[in-house]
Amino acid sequence: MTSSSSPAAWVNPVKARLARGEYVVGVPVTSTSLDMAALAAKSGFDFLWVEMEHSPITLETLRHIVLATRGLPAVPFARIPAGETWMAKRVLDQGVHGVVAPFTRTPALAEQVSRACRYPPRGRRGSGSGLAEGTWPTVPSYFDSADDEVMVIVVIEEAAAVEQCEEIAAVEGVDVLFVGTSDLSFSMGYRGNMLHPEVIKAAERVRDAALRHGKHCGRPVASPESLQRFAADGFRLFHAASDLTLFAEGAKAWLDPLGRAKGGPRASY
Repeated sequence: MTSSSSPAAWVNPVKARLARGEYVVGVPVTSTSLDMAALAAKSGFDFLWVEMEHSPITLETLRHIVLATRGLPAVPFARIPAGETWMAKRVLDQGVHGVVAPFTRTPALAEQVSRACRYPPRGRRGSGSGLAEGTWPTVPSYFDSADDEVMVIVVIEEAAAVEQCEEIAAVEGVDVLFVGTSDLSFSMGYRGNMLHPEVIKAAERVRDAALRHGKHCGRPVASPESLQRFAADGFRLFHAASDLTLFAEGAKAWLDPLGRAKGGPRASY
């Protein structure tokens, strides 16, 4: 629990909003541009989903993104390449507010990442937290808060994980079960059809398991309208299109009236 004597106890704004029953929406950051990350962090999103599984973002780049966005409204989360203990520890040391673990197919994997994000006796996180603790007025103020405020998000994106979603949702320390509908559709044999009735049914099964265990459920959304629809269905944590996709959509909207949105001849190779 957070100590009342700490001079600068840390509160995770995303976790606080979820506790109030509100939905939260983030943006996947796939570009290494610090300017892009800073713009995204003040554009109205609740969190940055720094994408380290499907982008060239390294640990050093993550560190710069955390520093570039410190104090801005959207807080940084990191999706690590795999739910390994050492990967979770390293991104937490950079000061992220949440860890996203892909392909969490078993309760054992969920417990592994949960324990990697908490200090003993609740977990196995090491105390050499570098940037995360070094920017707080006192080290105890970070230690006292981190166990309760760091979020653990496990991604359910395989048919086998859906079959074990009840047990995964029961794992202590897991905050959100996020349905990775794209990979899940491939795993179920529907290859990218994220709105196939069976994929939707699987996502709802995960949602129901999460809610039964007092956890939140999330999923990607393609539009504000789909976010509102899924929020009404009980999902609470969303990510929108990526930073680069949003840029491309904005550029297309600007260029369409000029008849130039499709581009001209290729100038170079």
